[in-house]
Amino acid sequence: MVRSLGLDVGTKTVGVAVSDALGLTAQPVTTLRRTNLRADLTELRRLAEHHAVEQVVVGLPLNMNGTEGPSASEARRFGEAVARQLGLSVEYWDERLTTAAANRMLIEADVSRARRKAVVDQVAAALILQGWLDAHQPAAHGDEP
Repeated sequence: MVRSLGLDVGTKTVGVAVSDALGLTAQPVTTLRRTNLRADLTELRRLAEHHAVEQVVVGLPLNMNGTEGPSASEARRFGEAVARQLGLSVEYWDERLTTAAANRMLIEADVSRARRKAVVDQVAAALILQGWLDAHQPAAHGDEP
């Protein structure tokens, strides 16, 4: 399995998560404050190299009926720029409701409102990446039911 980078791309921030070396679990890493595309890609390259990732999973914000709107188009444009500039393969993963789920998890963990605001995007990125990892696990073998 290869190490992957998960991205929750927003207009103001990019939540970043990374998988473990076995590709089993996703951990939140950081939230990048977006400035311009060149600076965003430079920071993502630094993170990709630091974590030795070989692929990127970008959250695709689909409409509730499954169609793609302007936000999904922007996520695809960002993903294409990442692929070009970092030379990594990029896949897209349905991210509907991940930010809401991330907020719920943080509230249940009794994380303060200020801290939630600071980490929600990276937790959402971890949820996106974890969903993708789970869907791409090889079928289990053995005596398990």
